[in-house]
Amino acid sequence: MFFSFIQGLKAKSNRRGLKEKEFEFLFEEDTSGEYVVFDTETTGLNPKKDEILSIGAVKIKDNKIITSQTFEVFIKNSCEISSKSIEIHKIRPIDLENAKTTDVAIREFLNFIGSRPLVGYYLEFDVSMVNKYIKPMLGVTLPNKMIEVSEIYFDKTISLIPQGNIDLRFDTILKKCGVPDMGAHNAVNDAIMTAMIYLKLTKEK
Repeated sequence: MFFSFIQGLKAKSNRRGLKEKEFEFLFEEDTSGEYVVFDTETTGLNPKKDEILSIGAVKIKDNKIITSQTFEVFIKNSCEISSKSIEIHKIRPIDLENAKTTDVAIREFLNFIGSRPLVGYYLEFDVSMVNKYIKPMLGVTLPNKMIEVSEIYFDKTISLIPQGNIDLRFDTILKKCGVPDMGAHNAVNDAIMTAMIYLKLTKEK
């Protein structure tokens, strides 16, 4: 109860910092019954210095992935993309020539997610990357409820492996859940695969 009280105070404090009232909807109660699964591709794994190259997202409703409502945006970046980074996500500088500015891209993303709960794998990192942009822009951080699929997987698996040595790598969870690997490593595909993992784990409850 005390934890809920503290969380409530933090939420109110966050909302008071909102600079643009048109984004008040982020703090409203979600009544859509939908979840948004999202993923980011970045220049590296340090939110303090790295940047987002692309965001991919998809909605879930009634235990179904709404593939007709996917979201994808490529974002202009100011730092050099390393060859190692390109090897992972295949996003080259030439691919970003017609990319959107961070301001436009993040606003489009916020309008897509609304106040829906957010689902992801290693979600804390993706949220940290998005917050890096929206905090200076809007004065707030993402207030949405967060659902981490690796935590759900861990909770379901720990009773079967009591010693607690559980492999939480994405590829392993994908395989254990019987979800097909879509191959191409990009934000939208990763979001869709994460959505399939989420449905597999929650449908079996």
